[in-house]
Amino acid sequence: MLKPVLAAIALAALLTSAPARAQTYDPRSPVCLQVFGELEGERMDCIFRSFPECQAAASGRPATCLMNPYFAQAAARPRPKVRKQPHAQ
Repeated sequence: MLKPVLAAIALAALLTSAPARAQTYDPRSPVCLQVFGELEGERMDCIFRSFPECQAAASGRPATCLMNPYFAQAAARPRPKVRKQPHAQ
């Protein structure tokens, strides 16, 4: 009797759980399109190379363009080297 009850609970949990969401930020693209609303669904598409390209895709839609916080090259910028000056005596 216990096994069918546990199986029914497990099946109900699987059927009522929400689907997993994939990562929406592509680290290779610097600009993201964030879409709002129920007609198109709320999502983040990081597939654009420039703001004008993203703005063309957002035109006439409930959407906005944002900088991708996970853009790989943003973190790879080298820091300027600081030369240490010898102490004058």
